[in-house]
Amino acid sequence: MNAQEEHKILKACLGLIEKKLDWGKSSTWHNDMFAELSEFIQQKTGVLLSPTTLKRVWGRVHYESSPSISTLNTLAQFIDYKNWRDFKLNATNSKPNFFQKKIVPYLSIIVPSAALLTLVFISFFSMTLNSNVKENDYSNVSFKSRPIIDGLPNSVIFDFDLTGIESDSIYIQQFWDKTKTIKLESGQKQATGIYYFPGYFRSKLLVDGKIIKEHDLFIKSNGWSGTLDYEPVPKYYTKEQLFLQQKLSFPDAAINEIANSKEPIVSSFHLIDHFGVSGDHISIHTSVKNTYNDKWAVCQTLRFVILGTEGAMIIPFTQLGCISDIGLLLNDVFLSGKKHDLSNFGVDLSNFTDINIDINNKNVRVFVQDSLIYSGKYNESIGDLVGIRYRFLGAGEVKSIEIKDVTNGQTILK
Repeated sequence: MNAQEEHKILKACLGLIEKKLDWGKSSTWHNDMFAELSEFIQQKTGVLLSPTTLKRVWGRVHYESSPSISTLNTLAQFIDYKNWRDFKLNATNSKPNFFQKKIVPYLSIIVPSAALLTLVFISFFSMTLNSNVKENDYSNVSFKSRPIIDGLPNSVIFDFDLTGIESDSIYIQQFWDKTKTIKLESGQKQATGIYYFPGYFRSKLLVDGKIIKEHDLFIKSNGWSGTLDYEPVPKYYTKEQLFLQQKLSFPDAAINEIANSKEPIVSSFHLIDHFGVSGDHISIHTSVKNTYNDKWAVCQTLRFVILGTEGAMIIPFTQLGCISDIGLLLNDVFLSGKKHDLSNFGVDLSNFTDINIDINNKNVRVFVQDSLIYSGKYNESIGDLVGIRYRFLGAGEVKSIEIKDVTNGQTILK
């Protein structure tokens, strides 16, 4: 298949994604919409395609190379195909090929003959083949990891024993993004990987595409930390740089950097740690404010993220006129602003605003200034609470946050 045909099939794939999203013409999509799409794709496929990668695929950023096969597989999976090959087979116009024109008419003769020859072949060689095939023995395989430091960025040492494995396809998948892998050799004992953000990750050892071992990898934030989320490497701020006048806030130099940027910047506050409580039974009270609403940040979008050992929630807030571009994620339940009325999440964050999130036995209620704006539920547990993030389009401040265990009223964080 030549490059022109491949490009035609890629356009068909992108067209189906655009139809699924129902966001209008992709030529009108702005940067925050590509960030939203990145989150949707990660939730559906488990693979993180950055907004920059997506803009390249859609031709919004000039790039000479073709998309990688991992990117194409992920796009196809987002619209419910097994992989890119599956999409191509279904998308390609089925014109009669040589096989269909020359071979199919004689299948009634060919098939019985081929079946007989195959049976003889299998009978003759089966014992030889069985004696030569050696199955991998995974009983002695071990797989562990250890972060080097407490801060960020953080390199992680992976220690493993591949005894009993003979394969040329051995990989470590660092976290949910299936494209972030480290190739291993049979005799290898150690490997390293780098992590730019704090979080709770699940690392996997794969042999021939099969998960052999996996374990949780916890990279803590060492208290509150902040980032300007540049790609691929963010800019970091320590807790000493963030607490200004009893508020969680970026220093003036960072706000000026955001204001002078021609491209949208997301700034984040992170608190990643063991909280010792189930994420399905907590109440969160916080007071937040948006501090930059010019140019590309006019929507004042905030995404409040709750991280668990088994899942996550993303609760969005934005200007009322921008609610079409947000999405509400409650672990296994997702509501797109394109297909659901999320206008209650249209909130003016120009001044400090009180937000309460009550989660009790997978039932969720969201309050703004003591007014109930949403009530719903999810099905799959998010596990233990291990993190909180504030993700501002532009910048924001946090005046207070309090987390309680609703089962006993105990204050977990204040």
